[in-house]
Parts: sequence; structure tokens; C-alpha cells
Amino acid sequence: MIEHCWHHNHDILEIRPVAHVNPAEFRALAAQVDPVISQQGGLQGLLIDARHFTGWQSFADLVSHCVFIRNQHRQLHKIAILSDNTLLRFMPQLLNHFVAAEVRPFRGSELQPALDWLSQAG
Repeated sequence: MIEHCWHHNHDILEIRPVAHVNPAEFRALAAQVDPVISQQGGLQGLLIDARHFTGWQSFADLVSHCVFIRNQHRQLHKIAILSDNTLLRFMPQLLNHFVAAEVRPFRGSELQPALDWLSQAG
């Protein structure tokens, strides 16, 4: 399941994968997010709150997650990943090779610093 909310007048999208996610959930999320991105011409940032993320059930689920980010990254300036999971904290280093947005990890307790960083022009 993926929860989401908006910050800073729809300039920053926060997504929270809270259980195993499947490709249909990413398609449903994109259907809700894409019109906002089109209307605004882009987003300042994406916050991936992975503090309670339990992982992907299959390789197809991982691919769906990557496709969602790939399809959105051209409209993003920054991506922040919030997690204490050591493996997920390496995700920004991997994503930096594939996306135009600047990607940065934050510890699970650093929600506000992550939002502050995302809201800064850059």
C-alpha cells in the first residue's frame, strides 16, 4: 500500500510505502500525481518516507517502483529518501546514476530537515 500527501502548496509530494506494494498501486498513484505535475509544470521535490517500508514482494514490484521514479524524475528537482534501513540509505547513490534530480538520504528522524532541504531552491 502507498500513502501520499502534499507539502508546500503541492510543490513537494510525500509518498509512504507502508506495506508491500504492487504495480497497480504505482499506476494509481501516477494517475493522481500526473495531473498536478502537468498543471504546475513540475515539482520541487519528492520525499520517499521509507521508514516503515517492508520491501518488495517481487522483482516486478521493484521494477514498478523504479519506473514510477523514472517517469517522474524529469519534473523533479530533488528527491529525499527517509529511512534508517542501511540498504535503503544506499538507494540515493544508485538513483543518482539514473535520474536528473538531486537525490539525498535522511535518517528516519529527519523528516523536517528533509522537507526543509526539498523546499530550498536548487
